[in-house]
Amino acid sequence: MIKMITDSTSDIDIELGKKLNVEIVPLKVIFKDKEYKDRIDLQPEQFYNLLTSSDILPTTSQPSPQDFLDLYEEAKENQDSIIVLTLSSVLSGTYQSACIAKDLVEYDDIYIIDSLNATQGLRLIVDKAVRLRDEGLSAKEIVEQIEEYKKRVHIYAYVDTLEYFYKGGRLSKTSATVGTMLKLKPIVGLQDGKLDVFEKARGNQKATAKLIDIIKEHGDIDLNEPVSIGYTGDNQGLEKFENILKEELGFHNVLYGFVGPVIGTHAGPGARLIAYTSKK
Repeated sequence: MIKMITDSTSDIDIELGKKLNVEIVPLKVIFKDKEYKDRIDLQPEQFYNLLTSSDILPTTSQPSPQDFLDLYEEAKENQDSIIVLTLSSVLSGTYQSACIAKDLVEYDDIYIIDSLNATQGLRLIVDKAVRLRDEGLSAKEIVEQIEEYKKRVHIYAYVDTLEYFYKGGRLSKTSATVGTMLKLKPIVGLQDGKLDVFEKARGNQKATAKLIDIIKEHGDIDLNEPVSIGYTGDNQGLEKFENILKEELGFHNVLYGFVGPVIGTHAGPGARLIAYTSKK
């Protein structure tokens, strides 16, 4: 058997995790003095209500090695192979916690993959690994394919403001202030696992058009793979966003994701995103 594990920044909730037969290790969100386990103690809807009403930005923390170790020990007892797919190691110490737990458990049949991605990008990578597992591939074969596949997975989003990225220490004050003053919607994405600002545009419509331009510049979408559409806060206008992207980019196989508390802490409400796989 293959035990597949990911973390809660994949935006796979507990019920979907059960359906996919994937274990979800939660990261944590701390509001003032209260700690919540992502998607266990705190659901996305509750989180965004707290975020917008709070005068203090919450903090986030990675899972402990023990969180992974408990799952490893169970798999070791059953002699299962283990594949772990984590949030980008550039953004979080989650990958490191998974690796420390591997050193502690003294069991060789564990493969840990740094996705170099987050939220719906990580979701696509997990989804691909699940499909390969269900096709009957061995753990080693799945890992070899996923290490190549993850290089083709891209994620871009426009956000309402860079203020949350700045407060969370992900961007400089200068970058955040300029964007906010000009009322621009920044277009962000991950490059080599690191957050980058690619463009800025006034208004949702222009931001969506810029986002499409960026995707086209980086090569064709692999239409044999699913595309994921995600959002933070509420989903107002999401259908319009999706339809414009479909018309311009030609995809039809769509997954949907509500971005959870950990990534939402840094992105803030009002973000719209697309994750997809390129042909090369």
